[in-house]
Amino acid sequence: MNTPALSRPGGTAPEPRLLDLSGLRVDLKTGGRWRTVVQGVSISLETAHAVGIVGESGAGKSVTARAIARLLPRGARVGGDVRFDGEPVWGMSRARLRRFRARDLGIVYQDPRAHVNEMHTVGDFLAEGILDHSPRERRERAIAALRATGIADADRRLSQYPHQLSGGLLQRVMIAAAILPGPRLLVADEPTTALDVTTQSEVMAILAEQRRARQLAMLFITHDLDLAAAVTDTIAVMYAGTIVESGPSATMHERAMHPYTAGLLAARPPATRVASLHTIPGRPTAAYESGPGCVFASRCAYTQQRCLEARPEPRQLGDHVISCHRAEELQGTLRRALERA
Repeated sequence: MNTPALSRPGGTAPEPRLLDLSGLRVDLKTGGRWRTVVQGVSISLETAHAVGIVGESGAGKSVTARAIARLLPRGARVGGDVRFDGEPVWGMSRARLRRFRARDLGIVYQDPRAHVNEMHTVGDFLAEGILDHSPRERRERAIAALRATGIADADRRLSQYPHQLSGGLLQRVMIAAAILPGPRLLVADEPTTALDVTTQSEVMAILAEQRRARQLAMLFITHDLDLAAAVTDTIAVMYAGTIVESGPSATMHERAMHPYTAGLLAARPPATRVASLHTIPGRPTAAYESGPGCVFASRCAYTQQRCLEARPEPRQLGDHVISCHRAEELQGTLRRALERA
């Protein structure tokens, strides 16, 4: 399943693509059974462009990100195509893959403490990404990276251990480690989930600033549509391992065309106090649980028989790409529902 390429906001032609996912499928073996967790995902990302992947837990967002870096569990079955600057990532030799991860790709994970060695200092951790320099150069570059992420007294921080840093400070160290080698692509996998609201804002401001300053392409993974709209150019909404809608971040809130996107928007907490919040009925469906029809059919208020029988193909509607049989006829209905919410 190939999603039509989106133009940049404003209708200008897309620049050469740095990252291309075409019909990505991932199957993992759990409990002795193969289960599909990502199916038919197609995303294009240009240099200096940011795409947000948004969806509930279990939608396949993080698995998609790990497929880009070839960090899936051993034995995973991968179909479709993942290309970086035209080169198939899953066809890279071990040596080329190491260079890709070390030089071209930076990753900021959800839980920084799960991805550092508590026995190593911050300086040792940062030095891992710049081994082809002298010790003095490594130290200078590490200090510069820490300062770029707003860490004061950076030289002293190099001798500290992860347990001596707060969660927000450690996440800044992770961002510094990600940008230190000078990558072209940054993958941020829910980097603010474990942080308080104030620290979340600071971390997102740092990511946005560093992306602009370094002209980085960024794939930003989150469950928060508002957050994605604030820091990305394009939003791809994911459900049950599939992209159900994608379009410019600036218009996604006003022109959501898929019932799932509209449901997520309606479920946002309002600015004023209310008696109850809108919810999407039912529970999130995994890719391997979806039937032959639309992956959202079991929870959708607008499901018809054809929605249960045939998987909708993605198609371009204006500046959005939609996978919904009824997208055209539901536009007015969804808009009115969002206004009421």
